[in-house]
Amino acid sequence: MRSFEHCYIDGEWVTPTGGRALPRTCPVSEAPSGQVLLASAADVDRAVGAARRAFAEMSGASREQRLQWLRRLSALYAERKADLCAAVVAELGCPMWLAEQAQVPLPGTHIDVAIDVLERYEFDLIHGSTLIRKQPIGVCGLITPWNWPVSLAITKLVPALAAGCSVVWKPSEFAPCSAQVLGEIWAELGLPKGAFNLLLGEGREVGGALSSHPDVDQISITGSTRAGVDVARQAAASVKRVHQELGGKSPNVVLDGADLAKVVESGVRYMFINSGQTCSAPSRMIVPRARLDEVLAIAMAVAESIEVGPPESGAFLGPLVNAAQWGRVQDYIASGIAEGARVVVGGPGRPEGLTQGYYVRPTIFADVTSQMRIVREEIFGPVLCIQTHEGVEDAVALANDTPYGLAAFVHAASLSEAREVAVRLQAGQVCLNGDMDLLDPYAPFGGRRQSGNGREWGAFGLESFLEEVAYLGYQPDTAEA
Repeated sequence: MRSFEHCYIDGEWVTPTGGRALPRTCPVSEAPSGQVLLASAADVDRAVGAARRAFAEMSGASREQRLQWLRRLSALYAERKADLCAAVVAELGCPMWLAEQAQVPLPGTHIDVAIDVLERYEFDLIHGSTLIRKQPIGVCGLITPWNWPVSLAITKLVPALAAGCSVVWKPSEFAPCSAQVLGEIWAELGLPKGAFNLLLGEGREVGGALSSHPDVDQISITGSTRAGVDVARQAAASVKRVHQELGGKSPNVVLDGADLAKVVESGVRYMFINSGQTCSAPSRMIVPRARLDEVLAIAMAVAESIEVGPPESGAFLGPLVNAAQWGRVQDYIASGIAEGARVVVGGPGRPEGLTQGYYVRPTIFADVTSQMRIVREEIFGPVLCIQTHEGVEDAVALANDTPYGLAAFVHAASLSEAREVAVRLQAGQVCLNGDMDLLDPYAPFGGRRQSGNGREWGAFGLESFLEEVAYLGYQPDTAEA
């Protein structure tokens, strides 16, 4: 049993004024595991006030000072990796191997990339007689989810620090363990008092108060499309900048001539990583109709070989995060069956032998249509839909027939063919003819349409916390007398 009863405001760990406790439940056993004392709108006001006071000093910090903070962060992060792994496993129930190989190492890479970017970034540009200077935007509200709790926090906190912004961070109340460790790390960086603030609270109160606060200059949210829309509406009255990284329904286009054994296996496994709780997961596999039986045979064999179990078992899949998420995924599976989709493997309920915990059977649907809920909406669980195409034109049309546009994947017989198709896919990031987990931390990450706006990672993440200011007449055409 572990309780989280403090926020970090104005350089101190303090008790939130809300006073309402949210019970915590272990996703593996469904047993009570503690509670989170939730922050309130009054705590938001205190934290924003602290961040506003700190911004003058924070924004005035030199590049070298910001680099010192980031290097200190890199060292502290490395020291706390074991604690972070334990935290992620405790709050998600995810396999230990996933925490140790992905959930925690990836954010460390983003820290090192941020250091490299900041060392070389040009904040000033002379254009004729005009100086264009990129300056920190101000006080930033950061809202992050529970599914990749460390990584998605780091990709906001680190570039905000590199830019010289002060922040109020609201992690998910379902991911308090990792938030506590990250808060402890930030408290040791030696930042100006009030430059970093941490509030554990519900989105409807704390997120809403943060998004609508007139002294917040920017909101950056990673979350569902519904949450992103709510934040944008709340932020509109104060005309603050809103940066959104939202949901997805990413297509995995498999063209005739692709290595089916390789790409189908990697597609199924990548879809099911983190129990399908990944916004960029390739949840729609689009394959040649003539080869559907081959695809289904491979996909079924892969899915049936996937072990589901508790973190210490070495299983590939763990449970979903909580009862609400489990119920949501069960509802989608029932919806797919009711609408006539064929269950190839998996289906409703828990996997055999698991009588407790928020486990879901890895599920694959075939014979789906583009109008089914399981094809149109983000499920956020281990559920894969397999669609069929009659050729390249049909495959591209199916891939783009979605309100989302976060990621896409394309596999072809040659790289040149993959390139031709990739440029026609309407997504913020497209993976060509490679392993499904190809990653470039310097490349922009973000979506189109209902998957959000703006970009994170590398220099693109830094720029999302900067504002361009033009100083006309700054540079005379001739030397001044």
